[in-house]
Amino acid sequence: MSDERERVLATARRAREAAAELRLLTRQQKDAALEAMADALEARSAEIVTANTGDVNRARQSGTAESIIDRLTLTPQRIADIAGALRDVAGLPDPVGEVIRGYTLPNGLQVRQVRVPLGVVGMIYEARPNVTVDAAGLCLKSGNASLLRGSSSAAQSNEALTRIMRDALTACGLPADAVQLVPGDTHESVEHLMKARGLVDVLIPRGGASLIQSVVENSTVPVIETGVGNCHVYVDKDADIDKAIAIVLNSKAQRVSVCNAAETLLVHRDIAPTFLPKALAALRDAQVTIHGDTDFEGYVNEAGIEFVPVTDDDWAAEYYSLDLAAGVVDSIDDALAHIRRWSSGHTEAIVTDSQSAAQKFVAGVDSAAVMVNASTRFTDGGEFGFGAEIGISTQKLHARGPMGLTELTTSTYVVTGDGHVRT
Repeated sequence: MSDERERVLATARRAREAAAELRLLTRQQKDAALEAMADALEARSAEIVTANTGDVNRARQSGTAESIIDRLTLTPQRIADIAGALRDVAGLPDPVGEVIRGYTLPNGLQVRQVRVPLGVVGMIYEARPNVTVDAAGLCLKSGNASLLRGSSSAAQSNEALTRIMRDALTACGLPADAVQLVPGDTHESVEHLMKARGLVDVLIPRGGASLIQSVVENSTVPVIETGVGNCHVYVDKDADIDKAIAIVLNSKAQRVSVCNAAETLLVHRDIAPTFLPKALAALRDAQVTIHGDTDFEGYVNEAGIEFVPVTDDDWAAEYYSLDLAAGVVDSIDDALAHIRRWSSGHTEAIVTDSQSAAQKFVAGVDSAAVMVNASTRFTDGGEFGFGAEIGISTQKLHARGPMGLTELTTSTYVVTGDGHVRT
């Protein structure tokens, strides 16, 4: 056995021991630890920023795209927001012990299905140091130990964040090994984590398509698949134009480096002559480049916006930039057909004042989230009231959409009798 593999497995064993202790904690103990972690992150903010600056400088020197650097960067305000998310999680109900269903059988046996922790949750993620804290906090609240494997690009940031959270856990009398970084900085260490079946209960990859595909295809540990966000906004013929422009702008340009940003705009042909001149002017001011079909060319020339003829690669793209694939469709059915072909199953939005169109769109879209007259940017654990999220699942088992506390639990059937025996 290689030294690196042994170190990864030893870390997983410590996590499993910590998970056994976490199962027995009260809500009060877990919430106190979350509050302590939040306080420590804010108190040691300068330490985190210093570590993060090293990561950001290395990323810039290596020519990393600005959208990735944005996700990597931690400022005092972002650290305060991350700490605030921990406090939000502390304020949420504890899912552990919740009775999902309960009933009494004719023979007198009492049956209850009760939420319990998953155990050891492994996270494999890219240049998003906020995930280090979000994952640790959600896992702790739901009674799980977390094994965190971020990318080397955020190594200093993740090490500082984890060290501070572990210190806070120790100060609260809880096992520091409830939160651990997976040792090693090579792909082999990730492979060892993916093969740690029996020590790790579930893996959650969070990042680009290649990362997620690698984990799904190579892991022997069960995987909850988070997906890329090729999100669509469809502007129906009965849309309110001002609302539609605001939703398109927010979905595309409010923050481009996130998975719930819109990547495709579809516009009903009947509303295009009145909607597109105003919409394209607003997108031009936001410095968006349109990758459009032939119907867009005339409107684009009038607006003076950057234009590129759309390709199949554009329809499939998750840009992480101020680029937007765009097309005109003849009907809501055509919009739905386009989405079925190209969507990644993350989030789709319709803007319409027609209730029947909204109902048809919701029924016809097979994605984790569907927005009606709202921005795609709302697909987020915090916005959904989860406090934070550990990822957005685009699969259909065991969780779908933003994953919060309940998605980090499984269940146990508790059957209570009075000397019952089966005949």
